[in-house]
Amino acid sequence: MWRRLLKDIHWPFIFSILGLAFVGTIFIHSAAYHDGGTYETKQWFWFFMGIGAMFLVSMVGYRTFLSLAYVLYAVAMVSLIWVHIAGQTRLGAQRWLSLGPIAFQPSEFAKMATILALANFLGSHYRWEKENRIILAAVVLCVLPFLLIVKQPDLGSALLYVPMLVGMFFIWGIRYRYFIGACLAGLLGAPFFWGFLKGYQKERILVFLDPSRDPLGAGYTAIQSQIAVGSGGLFGKGYLAGTQSQLQFVPEHHTDFIFCVIGEEWGFLGAIVILVLYGLLFKTAFAILDHTTDMKAQLLITGVIAVIFTQVFVNLGMTVGLMPITGITLPLVSYGGTSFIMTCVSLGLISSIYQTRSIF
Repeated sequence: MWRRLLKDIHWPFIFSILGLAFVGTIFIHSAAYHDGGTYETKQWFWFFMGIGAMFLVSMVGYRTFLSLAYVLYAVAMVSLIWVHIAGQTRLGAQRWLSLGPIAFQPSEFAKMATILALANFLGSHYRWEKENRIILAAVVLCVLPFLLIVKQPDLGSALLYVPMLVGMFFIWGIRYRYFIGACLAGLLGAPFFWGFLKGYQKERILVFLDPSRDPLGAGYTAIQSQIAVGSGGLFGKGYLAGTQSQLQFVPEHHTDFIFCVIGEEWGFLGAIVILVLYGLLFKTAFAILDHTTDMKAQLLITGVIAVIFTQVFVNLGMTVGLMPITGITLPLVSYGGTSFIMTCVSLGLISSIYQTRSIF
């Protein structure tokens, strides 16, 4: 069994995952160097748990998870509701549930569960089979977790459901008139959406448009992050030698802003290493997508990659000042147990699609 498992692994895909996770862990050590090594020790634990979970999911197979999709979705929704009742509050947000000594974020599990539910639902219906009803039902599947996560509040994570749904609709074959209608509705509704934003969320957008608006307040993190990345130059200042990160000028530099630590200490070349690894991850995932004949598998891959790509794009963008700060972490690289493990599980589903040999 082990010989067959190792033979069927898509090694470039796995290499990109292991490379990103390893680089992330060593830079979490750098970011938290003066904190006694607590974060690094925990992240190594999550590293082995996540990689183990990924291989376990690959062995079980994606079809098993698709058969349990609605059950997992129901569990995710219950956990999202429960977090509002008995969740822990950190940094002004009620996002965590505790299981003994372990705290986890239900929103991370909900993303994967929603992708599975959408893949199973859309993959079980043809586009021309009551298309309007199917589209409405799929939207409802996303709106429920979206609203529950916004309530925490965690707008950044909630907005990930938009590219997830759009990407999966595109692969499913939705007619373009629906995309055009949704875009027009979004543009017309933007002024009303602004009114629902909380004060700090509005301030983040305004600071993004004008960083000098509040350089010692809302704009502080963005400015310090850009200084850290820019000061790294071509080759960086050296591992553990970054002034902005080691002197803790950049808040949350082991989570949301881990990329600025990499940019400062490894410079432009270090940033290229991260981009190349992500490029390899997406390239191999799309290669698997391109050759599979199972619609549910195609939808599953699309949902996972849409979420991860958006997280990477937004996180790197906010680090260098091209996107507003949203609190979205860098997949496989930032510190975080729930996020890392659920990302590995999602990628394990893609690996299992390759291993089923319904492709190539």
